[in-house]
Amino acid sequence: MRAHHYIAVDLGAESGRVMLGTLADGRLTLEEVHRFPNGPLRFHGTLRWDVMRLWEDVKAGLRKVAARGLPIASISVDSWGVDYVLMHDGEPMLRMPFCYRDARTEKPFAEIAAPHSDTIHAETGTQFLAINTLYQLAAEKMYAPGIFGLTSRFLMIGDWFHFLLSDRAVQEESNASSTQAWNPTTRTWSDHVIALAGLTRDIFPDVVPSCTRLGKLTSAVQSETGLGAIEVVAGCVHDTAAAVAAVPAEGEGWAYISSGTWSLAGLELPGPLISAAGRAANFTNETGVGATSRFLRNASGLWILQECRRIWANDGREFDYSELTALAAAAEPFRSLVNPTDANFLRPDNMPAAIRDFCRATGQPEPATPGQFTRCALESLACMYAGLMSQMETVTGRTLHTLHIVGGGSRNALLNQMTADAIDRTVIAGPVEATAIGNILLQALTLGHITSHTELRGIVRASFPVETCTPRSAARWREAHERFAKFA
Repeated sequence: MRAHHYIAVDLGAESGRVMLGTLADGRLTLEEVHRFPNGPLRFHGTLRWDVMRLWEDVKAGLRKVAARGLPIASISVDSWGVDYVLMHDGEPMLRMPFCYRDARTEKPFAEIAAPHSDTIHAETGTQFLAINTLYQLAAEKMYAPGIFGLTSRFLMIGDWFHFLLSDRAVQEESNASSTQAWNPTTRTWSDHVIALAGLTRDIFPDVVPSCTRLGKLTSAVQSETGLGAIEVVAGCVHDTAAAVAAVPAEGEGWAYISSGTWSLAGLELPGPLISAAGRAANFTNETGVGATSRFLRNASGLWILQECRRIWANDGREFDYSELTALAAAAEPFRSLVNPTDANFLRPDNMPAAIRDFCRATGQPEPATPGQFTRCALESLACMYAGLMSQMETVTGRTLHTLHIVGGGSRNALLNQMTADAIDRTVIAGPVEATAIGNILLQALTLGHITSHTELRGIVRASFPVETCTPRSAARWREAHERFAKFA
């Protein structure tokens, strides 16, 4: 098998990367060519994304790849979900896009979701979150009534970057399915839900399935970067869908967590599962490779620890994650637990203060040291994961014996072992770069360089090491589960 080279543009809420992947002899190698920071900007009392700066960073990375002189087969972008860019005919961007953590969605969410929840869930099977695109678009209309008179369409973040690369303005299905305006059964936009939100169908873009060729890199981008007329591919544009595609699983009886700022925990099903039990547990149906369903819960992840680290850095105390994990390992077990999904942890000004407030309100000792805060965060996540595993089994009727943890959070060996103990099942951690791996191997699948999703996952297993954790002290977690259940 001759070598094939691909470019993955992986855009995250904290950073972006341009990655080079090489597939040869049934193995994939991955190299980070360019990394750049990302994060929301505070602008006129709102939170926005500086997508133009991101675009310049992406092109800088593409120039570095072009300088290698390799024959590149294709390029694909993945990104976080729910956020979007408003476009106007002839103008790629109407204004700076909002960040999902902006508070403007709370009022439209309350006004739309509560009275219409039965209909919305029956149509979309989507988890109710104020950050969902549906409520963001409703907020646009509520606070800037004339904005849609200037809007020809919106595109989700990753799809917008595909437009810049290929000049084709379409939405890939995995990304569309995160909006709460997509019907995963009919695989069309839900006109009924769109109308309930006071929106009109004309701004919703055409949708293409995963693994679609969008065309060649535009001549302008070729000129700016030095790349040739390579294929632009929409694999799975939603970063979680790309990561799930690369879970190195075999057979049945497994679940996954894509672990990072968020924890996206779920199962891969052959199609959507829209039920009263799924709605009560607030699970969502999002589309994966080949119209599979990612039946998952979008829950808080390492955001709590990331925010603690940011506050400590502002106070002049710099810690890397390995230092914090070592401090946590030495701290007293089960001293304090919090509910990571509590609304007070969504966007606090000071995360350590929010944790102390929660512990005080629930009659627990307040963490005082970085090690205690970190241990509290990690043990709380492990307890949350145990609850999610139990709910997944109950709602789907499936028996689960293995949990795959992929993404950046899979680096945390302490959290991996805590999770194995908390769920009393085997945890397989890795690969860390599941999103970029999925991005690249879905390009290979689209171009016919590999032939099936089964082969894709076999390449992942052959190419990247994993860590296996088995339960060691599950009995010690039973009391912690009981405490956690009181406020979760």
